[in-house]
Amino acid sequence: MSETPALPRAGATTGDSLPGFLYALTAYLLWGFLPLYMKALSHIPPVEVIAHRVLWSVPIAVAVIAWLGRTEDLKAALRSPRMLGMGAATAALISVNWGIYVWAIGSGHALDAALGYYINPLFSIFLGAVLLGERMGRTQAAAIALAVVAVGILTWEAGRLPVVALGLTLTWGFYAYLKRRLPIGPNQGFTLEVLILLIPALGYIGWLMAMGGGHFMEGVTWDTALLLGCGIVTAVPLMIYANGAKRLTLSTIAIMQYIAPTMIFLTAVFIFGEPFSGVKMVAFALIWTALVIYSAPILSARFGAGRVNPAD
Repeated sequence: MSETPALPRAGATTGDSLPGFLYALTAYLLWGFLPLYMKALSHIPPVEVIAHRVLWSVPIAVAVIAWLGRTEDLKAALRSPRMLGMGAATAALISVNWGIYVWAIGSGHALDAALGYYINPLFSIFLGAVLLGERMGRTQAAAIALAVVAVGILTWEAGRLPVVALGLTLTWGFYAYLKRRLPIGPNQGFTLEVLILLIPALGYIGWLMAMGGGHFMEGVTWDTALLLGCGIVTAVPLMIYANGAKRLTLSTIAIMQYIAPTMIFLTAVFIFGEPFSGVKMVAFALIWTALVIYSAPILSARFGAGRVNPAD
C-alpha cells in the first residue's frame, strides 16, 4: 500500500472467485504487516531503503514477467518514448510515495500513514470528478466533505497540515490516475517502473558504498538481510494483488482495501504505542463515517438490496 494499488476498472470482471479473494486477501494482509518490517529498518535513511526496494524488486518482477510470457509487452514499452514517459511519471510518484511511507513508519507517524490510506478512495472520487468529469453523487460528496472536516480538525490540533497523510494521498491518487492510462498490464507496468528507477537506485547505492555510508554488506548481517528482503516485501504483494484484482468485482476490492490501513492503525496504536489523542479520535471517527457512507451503496448493490443510484 504506497502500498495499496489502484482499484481495477469497473467491469474488469463479471464476478468474484475464491482464488481471487485469497490472492487479494493475502496481498492486503502483507501490506498490513509491512509497518513491522519497515520499523526494523527505521535506523536506515529512507532514500537508501527505497533504493534497495527498487534494486531487489527488479529480479523478482522480471522473473514473474518471464514466467507469465509477457516479456514482449515489456520490450515494446521500453522501445516506446510515450510509454517511457508515462512510466517515468508513475515511477517518480511511487518512489515519492514509498519515501513518505518509509519515513512515516520509522519516525513514529504510522497513524498518519493509516489516515492517508483511508482517505485514498475518497480522493480518487474527487480526482475522477475534477479530471475525468465523472459524476459525483450526493453520498460521495458527503463522504468527501467529512474527510475535509477531519483534515481540518487535525490541522487545527497540530497547527499545520497533516503533511504525511496528504502526501501519501496525493502521490498515490495521481499515481493511480496515471497508472490507469498506462496501456500495459499491472505486472508489466510495475516492472517498467522499477527498471526506470534502477539506474538512479544503483547510482545512489554505489555512491553510498564508495563513501562508506551505506548499510548494505557493511558488517551488520541483519541490515543486509532486511535490505535484500525489500524486494520481496515490495514486489510480491503487488503481483499477488494483480492476480487477485482481475478475478474480483470492483465492489469487493473497494471494501477489501480498508484491511491494510486498519491493520496499520492497530499496529500504530497497540504495538508502536503512538499517541492517539481525543482530537485524533474525532478525526478518525469522521473518516470512518465517511468510508461507511462511501461503502454503503457499494455493499447495498453487491449484496442484493437493489441497485443504488450514486446520486442519492
